[in-house]
Amino acid sequence: MANIKAYIITIGDELLIGQTIDTNSAWIARQLNALGVDVMKRVAVGDEAQAITHALDAALAEADVIFITGGLGPTADDITKPLLCRYFDGRLVVNETVLQHVKDIFAKRNRPFLERNMKQAEVPDTCTVLFNPVGTAPGMLFEKNERMVIAMPGVPFEMMAIMETAVLPMLQERIKSDAIVHKTTITAGEGESFIAEKIQDIETALPEYIKLAYLPNLGTVKLRLTAKGTDATLLSAEVQQWQDKLVTRLQDIVIAIEDVSFEEILGRLLKEKQKTVCLAESCTGGYISHLLTQVAGASNYYKGGVVSYLIEVKENLLQVAETDITTHGAVSEVVAKQMATGALKLFGADYSLSITGILDKEPVEGETVAPGTVWMAVSDGRQTVAKMFRFFHDRQRNKESAATMGMLLLWKFINGKLTV
Repeated sequence: MANIKAYIITIGDELLIGQTIDTNSAWIARQLNALGVDVMKRVAVGDEAQAITHALDAALAEADVIFITGGLGPTADDITKPLLCRYFDGRLVVNETVLQHVKDIFAKRNRPFLERNMKQAEVPDTCTVLFNPVGTAPGMLFEKNERMVIAMPGVPFEMMAIMETAVLPMLQERIKSDAIVHKTTITAGEGESFIAEKIQDIETALPEYIKLAYLPNLGTVKLRLTAKGTDATLLSAEVQQWQDKLVTRLQDIVIAIEDVSFEEILGRLLKEKQKTVCLAESCTGGYISHLLTQVAGASNYYKGGVVSYLIEVKENLLQVAETDITTHGAVSEVVAKQMATGALKLFGADYSLSITGILDKEPVEGETVAPGTVWMAVSDGRQTVAKMFRFFHDRQRNKESAATMGMLLLWKFINGKLTV
């Protein structure tokens, strides 16, 4: 059975100049993949009629369903709706249900309903209205030559609401596609070349309908098995067998067998062991705390953290010895260890992670420590272990790398896999 093919077109000048990051197409693609729909292409175009028309022409020539986000607002630069109206030979008419919904929203917000807002209730008479439960701009479904064009607002939470309440249920009923099964194994501590060498025979033996992808990231490599077939149950069981082979071969470096973030992996470990953690962050400025608290239920294992950016905070809150800072510097093994033990005492947690370093790519005036040098330490009160890392990118990427390696260091320490 041939899979349904999809295009995703995102509209907006702000996407092309980098002012806004396109998260819509990534989210839509994930939902379609779960349905067995193949996304052929993701295209971003500006608020220009000819560019949108060309993108739509190309999409309709190849895809079965086209998703469009953006350009459905009430202002002059929102040109998608009138363009689609012309493209599908329609005329704009007021949809009374949408009109009442828009009026209700303005009434609830105690804002005046302007004539301009009436435009939100105007839709082409050649479309099926896709109700927007959380905003004023409705989605629209056009059908032509057994093709579907689905237009939705560019505001992410509005697009998601329309997809979840109207589009995805409709697609589930109307399309028939091969099953697509993914299984992800996450490794840490080795590069993709080492892993590829280690599992070469397994990869070579994979049947042609199962593909293996290497997805390297900061400190980790994800191995994603993807299979396509007609029977989802049998396919899932077969892919599971291949994943088991990978996990057995790479057991020393496997940290998860599903596609989850590192903060989720660490959180699950702490929750499983009924242990708590605290942080002492200097150069990362609370970024690791931010990541940990992105996970629901983090209060079960995360006690708190200190952003000890200044030396006085290290000394006064974490009890780092002034003489050691003077002698060894704030970015040192000694200071990292004292930050970790100081945080442990301050919060009364089972484990602590500390981090202190220089995230700049270029030398800093007056700083003797090499750029990108970061010291981290982990402690459980009985043992404190410190490691030094070097990062070689810009401040933001170095911060992200340091956070990942810090969480990995803590994960290894808790699992007894950290070599001193």
